[in-house]
Amino acid sequence: MSSWVLKNAVVVNEGKSVEADVGIVDGRIERLGGQVAIDGARELDLAGAWLLPGMIDDQVHFREPGFEHKGSIATESRAAIAGGITSYMEMPNCIPQTITAEALVDKHERAASRSVANYAFYFGATNHNLEAIKAVDTAKACGVKVFMGASTGNMLVDDEAALEGIFASCPLLIATHCEDTPTILANEARARERYGDEIPVHEHPAIRSEEACYKSSSLAVGLAKRHGSRLHVLHLTTAREMELFEPGPLAGKRITAEACVHHLFFNDSWYGTLGADIKCNPAIKSRADQLALRHAVVEDRIDVIATDHAPHTREEKASASYAESPAGLPLVQHALLTLVEHVKAGEMTIEQVVQKTAHAPATLFEVAERGFIREGYWADLVVVDPEAATVVDDEPVFAKCGWTPFRGFTFRSRIAQTFVNGNLAFENADGNAQLHDVPCGKPLTFER
Repeated sequence: MSSWVLKNAVVVNEGKSVEADVGIVDGRIERLGGQVAIDGARELDLAGAWLLPGMIDDQVHFREPGFEHKGSIATESRAAIAGGITSYMEMPNCIPQTITAEALVDKHERAASRSVANYAFYFGATNHNLEAIKAVDTAKACGVKVFMGASTGNMLVDDEAALEGIFASCPLLIATHCEDTPTILANEARARERYGDEIPVHEHPAIRSEEACYKSSSLAVGLAKRHGSRLHVLHLTTAREMELFEPGPLAGKRITAEACVHHLFFNDSWYGTLGADIKCNPAIKSRADQLALRHAVVEDRIDVIATDHAPHTREEKASASYAESPAGLPLVQHALLTLVEHVKAGEMTIEQVVQKTAHAPATLFEVAERGFIREGYWADLVVVDPEAATVVDDEPVFAKCGWTPFRGFTFRSRIAQTFVNGNLAFENADGNAQLHDVPCGKPLTFER
C-alpha cells in the first residue's frame, strides 16, 4: 500500500471542521494534525477542500446474484466509489435470496474478489425462516431485512406470528421496509377503475400512499417497543411517520430512522419531467413530506441518510405502462453531491451530512474502525471540492445501467478523490473522472 499525506484539508469530523493534514500508512490513518510529514509518502495538496470520512451506505441493491444484467458487485461498487461511498450494506432480494447461511457466505465470496468498496450483507427474513434468523452468523450479517411491504423480489413478511417471532428473537438489528400491502392493492384497484391499464406514473404516491406507509411503520415501531428490539426503519417518506421517532442524539436509541437521498432531493412535482425514472418504493411524495424529512434530519429525528440504490436497465424503465416499469433508481454516484446541495442551500450543515452518512451508520451497526477520521482507523476518505462543479451529462455513469435520474443537472461540488483502505480508488480533481480499477474493499467487521 502507498503512504499518503493529505495536506491543507478542511477535515469535517465529529461535529467540527478543522484545517489539518492527514497521514496514511498501511491503509490506516497514521497521523491527524496541523503539519504532518511521513518519509516516502506521496503528498496531495487539497487546497482547502473538505476531507470527509467515506459514506457508509446502509441500503443498496447491487443485483448480484441473479440480476447481473442490471448491475453487479463489481460495477455498482465502482459507481459507489465515484460518489464517495466507501462502504455499503447490500440487500437480500436477489436470486437466490439471502435467506440461508450458504447464500450469505456466497455473497461474501463474490465480494472478496470483485468489490472496490468495503462490504456487508443483510440476512433476509421470510414468513418461514425464523430458525435461520436465530442462528445467523452475526459476524457475517450487518442486520436482518424484513420486507413488511411487498416490493422487488417477493420477500413479503406478512404473517403475524412470523413478525412476532422475528421481533422477539432476532439477534441483530432489524431493518424494515414499511408499506402496508393490502392498502396498496386497494389503492391500485381504485386507480385501475379510473384509468384502466393507463395509470399515469404521478399516481404512484397515491397508490403507495401515506396511509400505507404509516400503517406499516407504526406496526413495526409497536412490535419493537413490545419486544425491546433494535429496529431501523428504512427509507421513510412522509411527514406523518416522523411522529413515530424521537428527536435527539443517536446514543441510547433502540428505534431509529433512515431517509434516502432521492426523497430529500425530489418531490412529486418531478414526475412530470422524470416520469418512471423516479418510480421507487416507497414513493417520492409531496413537497410538504420532503420538507418534513429535511427538518427531521436537522432535528435528529432521522438518524441515517442512505441511497437505496436500485438500478434497472434503461429498457426496463422505459416500459410502456406504469405497472410494468420497475421501481428503483441508480443513486450511489451522485448521492453525496445531492446532500451538498442542501448544504449550499443552507438547509443542513456539512457536519450534519457527515454525521448522517458516516458516523451514525458506523455507530448504529457497530462497525469497527470506520466511519470517523481517527488515528488508527482505516483510511476511508472522500475529498469534496465545494468550489468545483459537476456537470452530470459530462461525466461517465459508472453504474452498469448507464443512466441517472440527475441527467441535465449541475451540482455545485465535486467528488475529487476517494480513498478506500488507504488506496486512491477514484479521482476527478480536474474534471476527468478516473477509477483506479483494483479491488481493494474489505468485509466490514463489527464490535458486538
